[in-house]
Amino acid sequence: MRPCGAGTIAALNGSRNSNQLAHPLRASIPVRVRAPARYVRVDDENDGRRIDNFLHSELPEVPRDRLHRLLRRGEVRVDGSRARASRRLRAGETVRIPPVASSPGPKSPGRPPPAGVRRIGGTIVYEDDRLLVLNKPAGLAVHGGSGVSYGVIELLRAARPDARYLELAHRLDRDTSGCLVVAKRPSALRVLHEALRRRALDKRYVALLGGTWKGGVRRRVDLPLERRHLAGGERMVRVSEAGRESVTDLARIAVGSGVTLAEVFPHTGRTHQIRVHCAALGHPVAGDRKYGDRELNLRLRGSGLKRLFLHAASIRIAGPGLPGVIARAELDAGLVAPAVRLGIPEDALARFCPASGGA
Repeated sequence: MRPCGAGTIAALNGSRNSNQLAHPLRASIPVRVRAPARYVRVDDENDGRRIDNFLHSELPEVPRDRLHRLLRRGEVRVDGSRARASRRLRAGETVRIPPVASSPGPKSPGRPPPAGVRRIGGTIVYEDDRLLVLNKPAGLAVHGGSGVSYGVIELLRAARPDARYLELAHRLDRDTSGCLVVAKRPSALRVLHEALRRRALDKRYVALLGGTWKGGVRRRVDLPLERRHLAGGERMVRVSEAGRESVTDLARIAVGSGVTLAEVFPHTGRTHQIRVHCAALGHPVAGDRKYGDRELNLRLRGSGLKRLFLHAASIRIAGPGLPGVIARAELDAGLVAPAVRLGIPEDALARFCPASGGA
Protein backbone atom coordinates (compact mmCIF):
# COMPACT_ATOMS: atom_id res chain seq x y z
CA MET A 1 0.00 0.00 0.00
CA ARG A 2 1.51 3.35 -0.95
CA PRO A 3 1.59 6.06 1.73
CA CYS A 4 -1.25 8.51 1.91
CA GLY A 5 0.21 11.76 0.56
CA ALA A 6 -1.38 15.12 -0.13
CA GLY A 7 -2.68 13.96 -3.53
CA THR A 8 -4.42 10.98 -1.98
CA ILE A 9 -6.10 13.15 0.64
CA ALA A 10 -7.41 15.46 -2.07
CA ALA A 11 -8.87 12.50 -3.95
CA LEU A 12 -10.61 11.18 -0.84
CA ASN A 13 -12.06 14.57 -0.05
CA GLY A 14 -13.48 14.76 -3.50
CA SER A 15 -14.93 11.23 -3.46
CA ARG A 16 -18.72 10.70 -3.49
CA ASN A 17 -18.35 7.61 -1.22
CA SER A 18 -18.57 9.01 2.31
CA ASN A 19 -17.87 5.57 3.82
CA GLN A 20 -14.22 5.89 2.80
CA LEU A 21 -13.75 8.86 5.16
CA ALA A 22 -15.86 7.38 7.94
CA HIS A 23 -13.57 4.37 8.42
CA PRO A 24 -12.10 4.77 11.97
CA LEU A 25 -8.55 3.72 10.99
CA ARG A 26 -8.36 6.04 8.00
CA ALA A 27 -9.75 8.94 10.01
CA SER A 28 -7.02 8.55 12.65
CA ILE A 29 -4.07 8.58 10.25
CA PRO A 30 -2.08 11.82 10.86
CA VAL A 31 -1.27 13.83 7.77
CA ARG A 32 2.13 15.59 7.67
CA VAL A 33 1.97 18.73 5.55
CA ARG A 34 5.37 19.93 4.36
CA ALA A 35 5.88 23.61 5.08
CA PRO A 36 6.67 25.80 2.10
CA ALA A 37 10.14 27.15 1.43
CA ARG A 38 10.95 30.72 2.45
CA TYR A 39 12.39 33.30 0.09
CA VAL A 40 14.53 35.94 1.76
CA ARG A 41 15.85 38.99 -0.02
CA VAL A 42 19.43 39.95 0.92
CA ASP A 43 19.57 43.43 2.40
CA ASP A 44 22.51 45.85 2.57
CA GLU A 45 23.45 44.62 6.04
CA ASN A 46 24.09 41.11 4.68
CA ASP A 47 25.87 42.22 1.53
CA GLY A 48 29.15 40.29 1.21
CA ARG A 49 28.27 37.76 3.88
CA ARG A 50 28.95 34.04 3.40
CA ILE A 51 25.79 32.10 2.71
CA ASP A 52 26.50 29.47 5.38
CA ASN A 53 26.72 32.20 8.04
CA PHE A 54 23.56 33.80 6.66
CA LEU A 55 21.72 30.47 6.94
CA HIS A 56 22.94 30.02 10.51
CA SER A 57 21.30 33.35 11.41
CA GLU A 58 18.07 32.39 9.67
CA LEU A 59 18.02 28.86 11.14
CA PRO A 60 19.85 29.19 14.49
CA GLU A 61 18.50 25.89 15.86
CA VAL A 62 19.83 23.82 12.96
CA PRO A 63 23.39 22.42 13.35
CA ARG A 64 25.96 23.81 10.92
CA ASP A 65 26.79 20.40 9.45
CA ARG A 66 23.14 20.01 8.48
CA LEU A 67 23.11 23.46 6.87
CA HIS A 68 26.12 22.44 4.79
CA ARG A 69 24.29 19.29 3.68
CA LEU A 70 21.37 21.42 2.51
CA LEU A 71 23.79 23.49 0.45
CA ARG A 72 25.51 20.44 -1.05
CA ARG A 73 22.14 18.92 -2.02
CA GLY A 74 21.08 22.12 -3.74
CA GLU A 75 18.08 22.67 -1.47
CA VAL A 76 19.30 26.20 -0.81
CA ARG A 77 19.26 28.40 -3.90
CA VAL A 78 20.40 31.93 -4.66
CA ASP A 79 18.38 33.51 -7.45
CA GLY A 80 17.47 29.98 -8.54
CA SER A 81 21.04 28.64 -8.67
CA ARG A 82 22.93 26.27 -6.38
CA ALA A 83 25.51 27.83 -4.07
CA ARG A 84 28.64 26.69 -2.27
CA ALA A 85 28.99 27.31 1.45
CA SER A 86 31.73 29.88 0.77
CA ARG A 87 29.64 31.93 -1.67
CA ARG A 88 29.23 35.54 -0.64
CA LEU A 89 25.82 37.10 -1.01
CA ARG A 90 25.05 40.38 -2.72
CA ALA A 91 22.36 42.86 -1.76
CA GLY A 92 19.20 42.32 -3.81
CA GLU A 93 19.68 38.57 -4.32
CA THR A 94 16.96 36.17 -3.18
CA VAL A 95 17.81 33.11 -1.09
CA ARG A 96 15.51 30.09 -1.08
CA ILE A 97 15.51 28.54 2.41
CA PRO A 98 13.91 25.06 2.46
CA PRO A 99 11.65 23.93 5.31
CA VAL A 100 13.81 22.32 8.00
CA ALA A 101 12.72 20.64 11.22
CA SER A 102 14.43 22.51 14.03
CA SER A 103 14.07 19.99 16.83
CA PRO A 104 17.37 20.00 18.72
CA GLY A 105 19.50 16.86 18.61
CA PRO A 106 21.26 15.30 21.58
CA LYS A 107 24.29 17.57 21.20
CA SER A 108 22.36 20.79 20.56
CA PRO A 109 22.52 23.56 23.17
CA GLY A 110 19.81 23.36 25.82
CA ARG A 111 17.72 26.13 27.32
CA PRO A 112 19.89 28.38 29.53
CA PRO A 113 18.94 28.63 33.22
CA PRO A 114 17.03 31.80 34.20
CA ALA A 115 19.64 32.78 36.83
CA GLY A 116 22.41 32.73 34.22
CA VAL A 117 20.28 34.72 31.79
CA ARG A 118 19.72 37.40 34.44
CA ARG A 119 23.42 37.62 35.32
CA ILE A 120 24.84 37.83 31.80
CA GLY A 121 23.70 41.43 31.34
CA GLY A 122 25.83 42.50 34.31
CA THR A 123 29.01 41.27 32.61
CA ILE A 124 28.84 43.80 29.74
CA VAL A 125 31.69 46.33 29.96
CA TYR A 126 31.13 48.20 26.65
CA GLU A 127 28.30 48.48 24.13
CA ASP A 128 27.32 50.55 21.12
CA ASP A 129 24.86 50.00 18.28
CA ARG A 130 27.19 47.60 16.43
CA LEU A 131 28.92 45.48 19.05
CA LEU A 132 29.33 44.76 22.73
CA VAL A 133 32.14 43.49 24.95
CA LEU A 134 31.53 41.44 28.06
CA ASN A 135 33.69 40.07 30.87
CA LYS A 136 33.26 36.33 30.34
CA PRO A 137 33.29 34.38 33.60
CA ALA A 138 35.77 31.52 33.90
CA GLY A 139 34.25 28.07 33.50
CA LEU A 140 31.59 29.26 31.05
CA ALA A 141 31.94 28.16 27.42
CA VAL A 142 31.42 30.79 24.73
CA HIS A 143 28.76 28.60 23.05
CA GLY A 144 26.91 25.34 23.62
CA GLY A 145 27.52 22.03 21.88
CA SER A 146 29.87 19.03 22.22
CA GLY A 147 28.50 18.07 25.60
CA VAL A 148 28.00 21.68 26.78
CA SER A 149 24.35 22.59 27.32
CA TYR A 150 24.74 26.35 26.80
CA GLY A 151 27.29 29.12 26.65
CA VAL A 152 27.68 32.88 26.63
CA ILE A 153 25.95 33.42 23.30
CA GLU A 154 22.91 31.33 24.28
CA LEU A 155 22.61 33.25 27.57
CA LEU A 156 22.88 36.57 25.76
CA ARG A 157 20.26 35.64 23.16
CA ALA A 158 17.91 34.46 25.89
CA ALA A 159 18.44 37.73 27.77
CA ARG A 160 17.70 39.73 24.58
CA PRO A 161 14.96 37.83 22.74
CA ASP A 162 14.17 40.84 20.54
CA ALA A 163 17.75 41.24 19.28
CA ARG A 164 17.83 40.46 15.57
CA TYR A 165 21.50 39.50 15.50
CA LEU A 166 24.09 38.43 18.09
CA GLU A 167 27.20 36.52 16.99
CA LEU A 168 30.59 35.82 18.57
CA ALA A 169 33.40 37.77 16.93
CA HIS A 170 36.08 35.45 18.40
CA ARG A 171 36.46 32.85 21.14
CA LEU A 172 38.01 32.35 24.55
CA ASP A 173 38.87 29.04 26.18
CA ARG A 174 36.24 27.89 28.64
CA ASP A 175 38.59 28.33 31.62
CA THR A 176 39.81 31.77 30.50
CA SER A 177 37.97 34.86 31.72
CA GLY A 178 37.83 38.39 30.34
CA CYS A 179 37.00 40.43 27.25
CA LEU A 180 34.79 38.72 24.68
CA VAL A 181 33.42 40.65 21.68
CA VAL A 182 29.94 40.01 20.27
CA ALA A 183 28.74 41.57 17.00
CA LYS A 184 25.21 43.00 16.83
CA ARG A 185 25.16 43.34 13.04
CA PRO A 186 26.49 41.15 10.21
CA SER A 187 28.46 44.11 8.85
CA ALA A 188 30.14 44.58 12.24
CA LEU A 189 31.08 40.90 12.33
CA ARG A 190 32.71 41.16 8.91
CA VAL A 191 34.72 44.21 9.97
CA LEU A 192 35.83 42.52 13.20
CA HIS A 193 36.86 39.34 11.37
CA GLU A 194 38.86 41.38 8.89
CA ALA A 195 40.57 43.23 11.76
CA LEU A 196 41.42 39.90 13.38
CA ARG A 197 42.87 38.60 10.11
CA ARG A 198 45.02 41.71 9.85
CA ARG A 199 45.98 41.30 13.54
CA ALA A 200 44.70 44.84 14.07
CA LEU A 201 42.86 44.16 17.35
CA ASP A 202 45.19 44.63 20.31
CA LYS A 203 44.30 41.93 22.86
CA ARG A 204 46.13 41.90 26.19
CA TYR A 205 46.01 39.20 28.82
CA VAL A 206 47.29 39.00 32.38
CA ALA A 207 48.62 35.66 33.61
CA LEU A 208 50.22 34.28 36.73
CA LEU A 209 53.11 32.05 35.69
CA GLY A 210 54.93 29.38 37.60
CA GLY A 211 58.56 30.08 38.52
CA THR A 212 60.60 33.21 39.09
CA TRP A 213 61.18 35.08 35.85
CA LYS A 214 64.83 36.06 35.54
CA GLY A 215 66.56 38.10 32.92
CA GLY A 216 64.96 40.73 30.69
CA VAL A 217 61.57 42.27 31.28
CA ARG A 218 60.23 41.24 27.86
CA ARG A 219 60.33 37.95 26.00
CA ARG A 220 59.02 36.71 22.67
CA VAL A 221 57.95 33.13 21.98
CA ASP A 222 57.96 32.29 18.27
CA LEU A 223 57.11 28.59 18.07
CA PRO A 224 54.75 26.92 15.55
CA LEU A 225 51.80 25.09 17.09
CA GLU A 226 50.01 21.98 15.87
CA ARG A 227 46.54 20.98 17.02
CA ARG A 228 45.69 17.33 17.51
CA HIS A 229 42.55 15.44 18.49
CA LEU A 230 43.00 12.54 20.88
CA ALA A 231 41.01 9.30 20.69
CA GLY A 232 38.35 10.61 23.07
CA GLY A 233 37.90 13.82 21.06
CA GLU A 234 39.95 16.00 23.41
CA ARG A 235 41.96 18.76 21.75
CA MET A 236 45.66 19.00 22.50
CA VAL A 237 48.17 21.48 21.10
CA ARG A 238 51.92 20.99 20.88
CA VAL A 239 54.97 22.79 19.56
CA SER A 240 55.79 21.28 16.17
CA GLU A 241 57.63 22.28 13.02
CA ALA A 242 54.58 20.98 11.16
CA GLY A 243 52.36 23.49 12.98
CA ARG A 244 51.18 26.99 12.12
CA GLU A 245 53.07 30.20 12.85
CA SER A 246 52.39 31.35 16.42
CA VAL A 247 53.90 34.38 18.13
CA THR A 248 53.41 35.57 21.70
CA ASP A 249 55.05 38.49 23.53
CA LEU A 250 55.28 38.58 27.33
CA ALA A 251 56.19 41.38 29.73
CA ARG A 252 57.07 40.81 33.38
CA ILE A 253 55.02 42.91 35.81
CA ALA A 254 55.97 41.58 39.24
CA VAL A 255 57.59 38.58 40.93
CA GLY A 256 56.17 36.80 43.98
CA SER A 257 56.93 33.62 45.90
CA GLY A 258 57.77 31.19 43.11
CA VAL A 259 55.42 32.91 40.68
CA THR A 260 55.55 35.76 38.16
CA LEU A 261 52.75 38.11 37.11
CA ALA A 262 53.00 38.88 33.39
CA GLU A 263 51.16 40.74 30.67
CA VAL A 264 50.73 38.66 27.52
CA PHE A 265 50.28 39.87 23.93
CA PRO A 266 49.31 37.11 21.46
CA HIS A 267 50.02 38.20 17.87
CA THR A 268 48.29 35.13 16.46
CA GLY A 269 45.13 33.45 17.68
CA ARG A 270 45.90 29.74 17.79
CA THR A 271 44.03 27.34 20.07
CA HIS A 272 45.58 27.28 23.58
CA GLN A 273 48.43 29.45 22.24
CA ILE A 274 49.28 31.35 25.43
CA ARG A 275 49.13 28.25 27.61
CA VAL A 276 51.36 26.14 25.34
CA HIS A 277 53.86 28.93 24.72
CA CYS A 278 54.20 29.70 28.42
CA ALA A 279 54.71 26.02 29.20
CA ALA A 280 57.38 25.82 26.47
CA LEU A 281 59.09 28.84 28.04
CA GLY A 282 59.34 26.97 31.34
CA HIS A 283 56.75 29.19 33.03
CA PRO A 284 53.38 27.37 32.79
CA VAL A 285 50.21 29.29 33.53
CA ALA A 286 49.12 28.80 37.14
CA GLY A 287 46.14 26.48 37.49
CA ASP A 288 46.51 24.99 33.99
CA ARG A 289 45.48 21.34 34.35
CA LYS A 290 46.17 20.50 30.70
CA TYR A 291 49.61 21.98 30.01
CA GLY A 292 50.71 23.11 33.46
CA ASP A 293 52.72 21.75 36.37
CA ARG A 294 50.73 19.45 38.66
CA GLU A 295 52.88 20.04 41.76
CA LEU A 296 52.74 23.81 41.22
CA ASN A 297 48.95 23.70 40.91
CA LEU A 298 48.63 21.73 44.14
CA ARG A 299 50.79 24.28 45.96
CA LEU A 300 48.80 27.19 44.54
CA ARG A 301 45.51 25.64 45.64
CA GLY A 302 46.80 26.08 49.18
CA SER A 303 46.86 29.82 48.49
CA GLY A 304 43.27 29.75 47.28
CA LEU A 305 43.82 29.57 43.50
CA LYS A 306 41.14 27.21 42.21
CA ARG A 307 41.12 28.06 38.50
CA LEU A 308 43.29 28.95 35.54
CA PHE A 309 44.98 32.32 36.11
CA LEU A 310 44.59 33.63 32.55
CA HIS A 311 42.44 36.69 31.98
CA ALA A 312 41.75 38.72 28.82
CA ALA A 313 42.22 42.08 30.50
CA SER A 314 41.62 44.45 27.59
CA ILE A 315 40.99 44.73 23.88
CA ARG A 316 41.55 47.76 21.68
CA ILE A 317 38.85 47.92 19.00
CA ALA A 318 40.03 50.40 16.40
CA GLY A 319 40.26 50.67 12.63
CA PRO A 320 37.94 51.33 9.67
CA GLY A 321 34.32 50.85 10.73
CA LEU A 322 35.25 50.27 14.40
CA PRO A 323 34.58 52.55 17.39
CA GLY A 324 38.19 53.22 18.44
CA VAL A 325 37.79 52.24 22.11
CA ILE A 326 39.67 50.16 24.66
CA ALA A 327 37.38 47.83 26.58
CA ARG A 328 38.64 46.52 29.91
CA ALA A 329 37.53 43.61 32.05
CA GLU A 330 38.66 43.69 35.66
CA LEU A 331 40.14 40.76 37.53
CA ASP A 332 37.83 39.05 39.99
CA ALA A 333 38.61 38.36 43.63
CA GLY A 334 39.18 34.67 42.87
CA LEU A 335 42.40 35.69 41.12
CA VAL A 336 43.44 38.81 43.03
CA ALA A 337 43.38 37.35 46.55
CA PRO A 338 45.56 34.29 45.81
CA ALA A 339 48.08 36.44 43.90
CA VAL A 340 48.44 38.76 46.90
CA ARG A 341 48.95 35.76 49.20
CA LEU A 342 51.72 34.61 46.86
CA GLY A 343 53.54 37.91 47.24
CA ILE A 344 52.39 39.81 44.15
CA PRO A 345 52.18 43.51 45.16
CA GLU A 346 48.66 44.93 45.23
CA ASP A 347 49.69 47.96 43.17
CA ALA A 348 50.81 45.59 40.38
CA LEU A 349 47.33 44.06 40.34
CA ALA A 350 45.49 47.39 40.67
CA ARG A 351 46.02 48.27 37.00
CA PHE A 352 43.78 45.29 36.10
CA CYS A 353 41.07 46.28 38.58
CA PRO A 354 39.59 49.53 37.15
CA ALA A 355 36.69 49.51 39.60
CA SER A 356 39.19 49.56 42.45
CA GLY A 357 41.05 52.54 41.13
CA GLY A 358 43.50 50.95 38.70
CA ALA A 359 44.37 52.84 35.53
